[in-house]
Amino acid sequence: MFDNKSVLITGGTGSFGNKFIKDLLAQHKPSRVVVFSRDELKQFEMQQVLNASCMRYFLGDVRDGERLKQAMRGIDYVIHAAALKQVPAAEYNPTECIRTNVDGAQNVINAAIENGVEKVIALSTDKAASPINLYGATKLLSDKLFVAANNMVGGHRTRFAVVRYGNVVGSRGSVVPFFRKLIAEGADSLPITDTRMTRFWITLEQGVEFVMKNFERMQGGELFVPKIPSVRIVDLASAMAPGLPHRVVGIRPGEKLHELMIARDDSLHTLVFDDHYVITPSIRFIVQTDYANNLAGETGTLVEEGFKYSSDKNTHFLNIPELQALDQQTL
Repeated sequence: MFDNKSVLITGGTGSFGNKFIKDLLAQHKPSRVVVFSRDELKQFEMQQVLNASCMRYFLGDVRDGERLKQAMRGIDYVIHAAALKQVPAAEYNPTECIRTNVDGAQNVINAAIENGVEKVIALSTDKAASPINLYGATKLLSDKLFVAANNMVGGHRTRFAVVRYGNVVGSRGSVVPFFRKLIAEGADSLPITDTRMTRFWITLEQGVEFVMKNFERMQGGELFVPKIPSVRIVDLASAMAPGLPHRVVGIRPGEKLHELMIARDDSLHTLVFDDHYVITPSIRFIVQTDYANNLAGETGTLVEEGFKYSSDKNTHFLNIPELQALDQQTL
């Protein structure tokens, strides 16, 4: 569905943007791919690798609504990946996080509607479900903005949806490259925040495939959640460095012991499909939509009341051999 389409990715120089564009160019023939981000060095470095004739690089910040409107002219699909994501940094710099993650989200919505963009998918995080930190709270607000935007479109064709998933294996700033760096430097132990800690786990490839598929599925207003495994942080450390001792250092500011992707209170609005869940809008849209039957021909059913999807209660945990069997470029 991406052939002959123009696609824009905000925050496109990040881990997701790089992988998404590589797969997009390998599997489809888009007419134009626009990277919208604020770091000129990252754009320069990305241009050395991704320099197909359809590629365009726009310097700009999602805080700048006018620049976004310029960049989205003639665009069909938008992936909104730009965000301030570091939990402790957000705790100490709340207004900066709000300006990017909340105000920036509204700017993306306004620019997409004004330019008649067909479909927009915003990337969210498990930290947006029952948030306890500022980053998660801003992403929850962003999620709500994108869902409600489907009521703002009027006669425009633009539709908005959200994708929420857990920790991306090997993404910048995550635990895997941090552990890898310590191991390479000859550390005598690995720091563990809490031995009970669990996290949802998804590879970058799986995340990209899930987002691509949801462009086909979406009707507008859905919050898509993939069915993915969990990991115990102690198992991850043991898989990456067998025999290396662990050192408990305590939970960081704003960090959870376990992550949540679907809260119990959302069960009344959650549909289960073969490989994913959909949290449907709690607000009523002008145009009624049958979310149980998506545009990819898949059928879902309501989950049981009281259902929740948390990393510690997951039915699938990766064990140490499974973690060790992952691609060595990832671990």
